[in-house]
Amino acid sequence: MKYVSTRGQAGTVTSAQAILGGLAPDGGLFLPATFPHYTPEEMAGLFDLDYRALARQILGLYLPDYDPAALGGFIAKAYGNNFAAPEITPLAVVDDHLSFLELWHGPTCAFKDLALQLLPYLLTAASRQFGINKEIVLLVATSGDTGKAALAGFQDVPGTKVIVFYPEEGVSAIQKRQMVTQEGANTYVVGVRGNFDQAQAGVKAIFADGRLRETMEAAGKSFSSANSINWGRLVPQIVYYFKAWADLRKAKRLAMGETFNVVVPTGNFGNILAAYYGKKMGLPLHKLICASNANNVLTDFIRTGEYNRNRPFYQTSSPSMDILVSSNLERLLYELTGEDPAAVCALIEQLRTRGSYRLATEQLNRLQETFWGGFADEEETMAALKEVYTKYKYLIDPHTAVGYKVYADYVEATGDRRPAVIAATASPFKFNTGVARALFGAEAVAAKDEFAWLAELSRVTGQPVPRGLQGLEEKPVLHDRTIAPAEMEAAVREILGL
Repeated sequence: MKYVSTRGQAGTVTSAQAILGGLAPDGGLFLPATFPHYTPEEMAGLFDLDYRALARQILGLYLPDYDPAALGGFIAKAYGNNFAAPEITPLAVVDDHLSFLELWHGPTCAFKDLALQLLPYLLTAASRQFGINKEIVLLVATSGDTGKAALAGFQDVPGTKVIVFYPEEGVSAIQKRQMVTQEGANTYVVGVRGNFDQAQAGVKAIFADGRLRETMEAAGKSFSSANSINWGRLVPQIVYYFKAWADLRKAKRLAMGETFNVVVPTGNFGNILAAYYGKKMGLPLHKLICASNANNVLTDFIRTGEYNRNRPFYQTSSPSMDILVSSNLERLLYELTGEDPAAVCALIEQLRTRGSYRLATEQLNRLQETFWGGFADEEETMAALKEVYTKYKYLIDPHTAVGYKVYADYVEATGDRRPAVIAATASPFKFNTGVARALFGAEAVAAKDEFAWLAELSRVTGQPVPRGLQGLEEKPVLHDRTIAPAEMEAAVREILGL
């Protein structure tokens, strides 16, 4: 299998080269030149596989230049006792039509662990494969969850450094504490006095800086990415949608040949794109329901065909979705334009210069055949979270609550009651003030901080605090640097001694 860039100027590369590079040299994103596809008979053969075996099957198709035995070993290590649930991604079936896919049982209590526990093995194996002795420098812009997951995944991995930039006032107290207390001689965490889009733009600019790349080369270092712009971050996420399908079948909520819907709360578009690629492979998905918070740029895009980031930016109770520039959308644009790199480049240039672009009518029609978009404001998010707990006695976090509200809107608009799976992207304990506000009111929340609410939510619900969050407030702060967005390159140079 070969990989190409969305912008068409990087030639074809192997999966290992795509993962090692992160971002394509032309500034585009790597994706497969062709996608594998399972027949219905082959899908039936996946039904009884556990998570690790399923990952070996699916990832083996996308990563053919990795030794199968070695890849199996990586998968076994990535999805082991570091996950609190033996199923890795258990499916919580709450009624005949609705289930929640719990993606938060990893070490940092968010769905990013499903990729970032595996990526270090893929990246270092690719480096060995090409005989590269350079130090790999992972540059990460995070809206909260990716940063901690990358830091945890790469902590003290030989031959690597991880530099994480996060919006200083744009993450929850727990997310921030997870990052700034991160141990490891190769980890660096820097707060940015701005929002996530500014941090992400800064990282992209550093990747695109040819002079800095030459300096890195001379110093025996090379950049790579742990954001979902890296194919190695995205491809592991395909696996859990297949696992959800198999678990729906086992729960007798889905017959062979029947389709189901998936609801994904998303900001950067990577998690829902993984579901889309699953559908391309033969997964019987009907609609991919894209759920946004008040930063509803993706909702407008799916409904109208116009992507316009020229709008107010809101800080919400679902901060991992507080994004106005969705990087992974470029991969979907490549498909919507008929795999036309020139058309993709034109749209991306319009976004850069004008802050917006618009799809052609036939492209919009193609988009809406598969995707449906909706959003939830803060009041609606809180109401949805409370409704799920009251109705099902099931606790979700604010990101997942956005998904539930948008799913309810979808059913009302379409009448479609086929089985649906909502991606539960984070533990409710990780965003506990939002949970507490929904269940007990703003006045009660003001009386306790996030760390006190960990214990209180555990007491009220009878659920244990996830081990990844236990004792967090007692850990010493090891990273306290904050900078302006314009200082990001200088910070990288200082950290790396360039």
